[in-house]
Amino acid sequence: MNTSKNNSFDAIEKIIEEEGLRIETVDIHPELDVMLIVLNTKVVLRQMLSSFPRLKNADKNKLLQYELIASGTGVHWKMLDEDLSLKGFLQEELRKTIKGNELAA
Repeated sequence: MNTSKNNSFDAIEKIIEEEGLRIETVDIHPELDVMLIVLNTKVVLRQMLSSFPRLKNADKNKLLQYELIASGTGVHWKMLDEDLSLKGFLQEELRKTIKGNELAA
Protein backbone atom coordinates (compact mmCIF):
# COMPACT_ATOMS: atom_id res chain seq x y z
CA MET A 1 0.00 0.00 0.00
CA ASN A 2 1.33 3.41 -0.98
CA THR A 3 1.05 5.84 1.94
CA SER A 4 2.67 8.89 0.36
CA LYS A 5 1.39 12.31 1.38
CA ASN A 6 -0.28 12.90 -2.00
CA ASN A 7 -2.55 9.88 -1.55
CA SER A 8 -4.07 11.42 1.58
CA PHE A 9 -5.60 14.22 -0.52
CA ASP A 10 -8.63 13.97 -2.74
CA ALA A 11 -8.43 15.57 -6.19
CA ILE A 12 -9.66 19.03 -5.11
CA GLU A 13 -7.36 19.14 -2.08
CA LYS A 14 -4.50 18.12 -4.35
CA ILE A 15 -5.22 21.01 -6.75
CA ILE A 16 -5.45 23.47 -3.85
CA GLU A 17 -2.11 22.26 -2.49
CA GLU A 18 -0.21 21.92 -5.77
CA GLU A 19 -1.44 25.22 -7.23
CA GLY A 20 -1.15 27.08 -3.93
CA LEU A 21 -4.74 28.29 -4.18
CA ARG A 22 -5.81 30.66 -1.42
CA ILE A 23 -8.74 32.95 -0.71
CA GLU A 24 -7.67 36.59 -0.86
CA THR A 25 -10.94 38.23 0.07
CA VAL A 26 -14.68 37.72 0.27
CA ASP A 27 -17.03 40.32 -1.22
CA ILE A 28 -20.52 40.02 0.25
CA HIS A 29 -23.74 41.45 -1.23
CA PRO A 30 -26.76 40.26 0.79
CA GLU A 31 -29.13 42.41 -1.27
CA LEU A 32 -28.16 40.28 -4.29
CA ASP A 33 -27.93 37.00 -2.34
CA VAL A 34 -24.34 36.68 -3.47
CA MET A 35 -20.90 36.16 -2.00
CA LEU A 36 -17.85 36.50 -4.24
CA ILE A 37 -14.74 34.59 -3.20
CA VAL A 38 -11.63 36.12 -4.77
CA LEU A 39 -8.68 33.76 -5.07
CA ASN A 40 -4.99 34.62 -5.23
CA THR A 41 -5.11 33.61 -8.91
CA LYS A 42 -7.69 36.42 -9.48
CA VAL A 43 -10.38 33.82 -10.17
CA VAL A 44 -13.72 34.80 -8.64
CA LEU A 45 -16.07 32.13 -7.31
CA ARG A 46 -19.74 33.08 -6.95
CA GLN A 47 -21.86 31.56 -4.18
CA MET A 48 -25.43 32.25 -3.12
CA LEU A 49 -25.65 33.34 0.52
CA SER A 50 -28.98 31.54 0.76
CA SER A 51 -27.11 28.25 0.24
CA PHE A 52 -25.69 28.60 3.74
CA PRO A 53 -28.35 28.62 6.50
CA ARG A 54 -26.26 30.62 8.98
CA LEU A 55 -25.40 33.27 6.40
CA LYS A 56 -28.75 33.49 4.65
CA ASN A 57 -30.57 35.64 7.23
CA ALA A 58 -27.59 37.35 8.84
CA ASP A 59 -27.35 41.12 8.74
CA LYS A 60 -24.68 42.68 6.56
CA ASN A 61 -22.63 43.90 9.52
CA LYS A 62 -22.22 40.34 10.81
CA LEU A 63 -21.52 39.01 7.31
CA LEU A 64 -18.71 41.51 6.84
CA GLN A 65 -17.01 40.40 10.06
CA TYR A 66 -15.22 37.36 8.72
CA GLU A 67 -11.62 36.24 8.89
CA LEU A 68 -9.58 34.07 6.60
CA ILE A 69 -8.33 30.94 8.36
CA ALA A 70 -6.11 27.95 7.63
CA SER A 71 -3.64 29.98 5.57
CA GLY A 72 -6.42 31.30 3.32
CA THR A 73 -8.16 28.00 2.66
CA GLY A 74 -11.15 28.81 4.85
CA VAL A 75 -13.43 31.60 6.00
CA HIS A 76 -14.67 31.98 9.58
CA TRP A 77 -17.56 34.09 10.89
CA LYS A 78 -17.16 34.11 14.66
CA MET A 79 -20.42 36.00 15.28
CA LEU A 80 -22.34 33.52 13.11
CA ASP A 81 -20.48 30.37 14.21
CA GLU A 82 -19.80 29.46 10.57
CA ASP A 83 -16.74 28.08 8.81
CA LEU A 84 -16.58 27.52 5.05
CA SER A 85 -13.72 26.06 3.05
CA LEU A 86 -12.09 26.73 -0.28
CA LYS A 87 -12.55 23.04 -1.01
CA GLY A 88 -16.31 23.37 -0.51
CA PHE A 89 -16.47 26.45 -2.73
CA LEU A 90 -14.58 24.63 -5.48
CA GLN A 91 -16.83 21.57 -5.16
CA GLU A 92 -19.87 23.80 -5.61
CA GLU A 93 -18.31 25.46 -8.67
CA LEU A 94 -17.74 22.03 -10.17
CA ARG A 95 -21.35 21.04 -9.43
CA LYS A 96 -22.63 24.23 -11.10
CA THR A 97 -20.43 23.62 -14.14
CA ILE A 98 -21.61 20.03 -14.51
CA LYS A 99 -25.28 20.97 -14.08
CA GLY A 100 -24.87 23.83 -16.55
CA ASN A 101 -23.48 21.41 -19.11
CA GLU A 102 -26.39 19.02 -18.47
CA LEU A 103 -28.87 21.82 -19.21
CA ALA A 104 -27.06 22.74 -22.44
CA ALA A 105 -27.12 19.14 -23.73
